[in-house]
Amino acid sequence: MDEKPRCRVLVVEDEAMIAMLVEDMVIDFGSEVVGPVARMDQALSLALSAELDAAILDINVGGSVVFPVAEILDGRGVPIIFATGYGPAGLPARFRGSPVLPKPFSGQYLAAALRSALAGRPCHTEAV
Repeated sequence: MDEKPRCRVLVVEDEAMIAMLVEDMVIDFGSEVVGPVARMDQALSLALSAELDAAILDINVGGSVVFPVAEILDGRGVPIIFATGYGPAGLPARFRGSPVLPKPFSGQYLAAALRSALAGRPCHTEAV
């Protein structure tokens, strides 16, 4: 069997219901979820060490901003999708070109963001 591996997507979200919905959407897209994690220490650890193809990050995680995690991922070349109720204005200048999913978002919008983030990656099996 010569099947490509599924893309591994880190999900950082501190609201359990939203994390479960995002997890289901990522799985429905055909990717594998790393996490989801709801604490910054867990997110930092995975950002440093896990094999990842993309990440979906809530900006506010337990009262802390997720940008230290984003900086690590960016340094590793992992595409980042920010999920937030704040919109693109809530991003620091360094990340203003990154995709933003305004909360609430649908599976269709998440799939479009993942298609873009994973385009050209060897794990991505869906036609872009």
